[in-house]
Amino acid sequence: MKLQIALDDVTLEEALALVDRVKKYIDIIEIGTPLVYEYGMQAVRIMKERFPDKEVLADMKIMDAGCYEAKQALRAGADYVTVLGVTDNRTIKGCAETAGKYGKEIVVDMICVEQMEDRISVLEELGVHGLAVHTGTDQQAAGRTPLDDLKIMSSCVKNAKISVAGGISAETVDKYAQYKPEVVIVGGGICHAQDPEQAAKSIYQKLRENKDEA
Repeated sequence: MKLQIALDDVTLEEALALVDRVKKYIDIIEIGTPLVYEYGMQAVRIMKERFPDKEVLADMKIMDAGCYEAKQALRAGADYVTVLGVTDNRTIKGCAETAGKYGKEIVVDMICVEQMEDRISVLEELGVHGLAVHTGTDQQAAGRTPLDDLKIMSSCVKNAKISVAGGISAETVDKYAQYKPEVVIVGGGICHAQDPEQAAKSIYQKLRENKDEA
């Protein structure tokens, strides 16, 4: 299991400093959607240049013009780009095909997707590389967690890699790790922790423990 840090409500300077503190424990650096809005692809370029040994995900949440928008992030150095699972199949297919040309991967964000089992089947036929369970902050505020969706996804995915995000922390990560997702995404659980380095270390160790028990 890989650990992905989600960098959202921070400045680029703060994000760089934070990654420098926790780099020993993370595998993927997510340039969150707020950072994409604020800094564009420059955030991707700078992060990849500063930490070339880490994978970078651009959380574009693409909804249209899949080929063009995916290409922007991939050319900037992103290893992964996100597209929304609720969008048109042609958009998703365009993203997947473009990523293939760069030897990189598309991750479908499943936030607000209904009838998940049916949608997953279609997405895998379209050739997507990854599927991400995502419970948004507004949904979390209403008391929803990603666990139920993760259970469904784990039971029906055939080929795609599974990622999971949504309020995960050192205290809750074991509940998610038992379903063996390929990627566990943590935002506030690291970024807002009193000691981000210790939080990242704790999550990293728990993921490794779960992996060893598999």
